[in-house]
Amino acid sequence: RSAVGLLRQAGEGLADAREQPEPLLRYPAAYLAALRAAAAVLAVRAVPQARRGPARNVWQLLTEVAPELAEWAAFFASCSRTRAAAEAGIARLVAQRDADDQLRQAEQFVELVERSLTG
Repeated sequence: RSAVGLLRQAGEGLADAREQPEPLLRYPAAYLAALRAAAAVLAVRAVPQARRGPARNVWQLLTEVAPELAEWAAFFASCSRTRAAAEAGIARLVAQRDADDQLRQAEQFVELVERSLTG
């Protein structure tokens, strides 16, 4: 159930990103949609374990539980700083093309996750 909710939120996030003309809003909205899709995969596949070692982020965990999505995880992990910059209002780091590219990548990723989880 939680995975379905997360996928729904990812879809809503993509719709929100599509409506944002401002790159500083579009980029993080698209990133967050991808993050929610990744969380849906974790909700389905992750097995709770006792925590050992340093904390891991969603993208690191996604690589562990869904190795077939490792390239996507690496891509979105590499976007984390740009997302933070956009949220901080640092416009010189996020052009319109960057935001549009992020949205396209997030759309592809969310679609892939939906297909893999819903059959």
